[in-house]
Amino acid sequence: MINSKLKRIVRTGIYTVLLQASGAHAENLTPIPEADNWTFKLTPSYYSTTNTRNALDLNLRANHGSHAIWLGDYRRDGEFEQTRTGYEYTAQFPFGQLIPSIQAASHGFLGGSINAQIGNEIYALLGVGRTNLKDYYNLNFDPNDSILYGFGTNLLTKSTLSLYEIKDDRLNTGQAITHAVWHYVQNEDRRWSVDLSAKHGRVSPNDDYVCGNALALTYDYQGKFVRLAKDNKVNFTRENQIRLTAGLRF
Repeated sequence: MINSKLKRIVRTGIYTVLLQASGAHAENLTPIPEADNWTFKLTPSYYSTTNTRNALDLNLRANHGSHAIWLGDYRRDGEFEQTRTGYEYTAQFPFGQLIPSIQAASHGFLGGSINAQIGNEIYALLGVGRTNLKDYYNLNFDPNDSILYGFGTNLLTKSTLSLYEIKDDRLNTGQAITHAVWHYVQNEDRRWSVDLSAKHGRVSPNDDYVCGNALALTYDYQGKFVRLAKDNKVNFTRENQIRLTAGLRF
């Protein structure tokens, strides 16, 4: 039998999917902390992209009960720099979860999203995101002005499995990314995550149509985690990207 602590960690896979969809950068499978404790996560990332200068991203996230804030900084070798911040709230209901969030960044960017999980053992995923269309490096690598729909389950042993699509519904780019995400809790110390996705669309209505796929593998061990991702046609361009992420929870 899976113990109660492992059950809570497995169910957090649903929460992680919702945060990834909202652009909130929830890479690990940490359960929502108790209201009287602060928890932190430091996530540095290195991006190597074809025909583009390499980039670094640093993100610090703080959780306090149902509240979370984050501060991040992205730098692409003198070509583009952006500092960002955000806040989200996780509302728990008997039927699932509701997560509204807001984001702001330098260069005048503002954005927001609301995502929902409806159901528990078998659940639906729904969401919508909007921005003011200012320059913004898409750090979640999904369309920002979009809708989300999908479903998932945590009936599998020590696992959650979700299938969902994030699709542009505002800018006429045809952008859509379909994700299949599997979270597996090996034990209380070791966890794995696999995110397989396929995309199609254009950077803008006048650009060429592209199709690509991506694979991201994450290993989490005792508060430390590492991720390796290969993303073809990243952000709907003709370029391919490799991302290496390492992080620490404390």
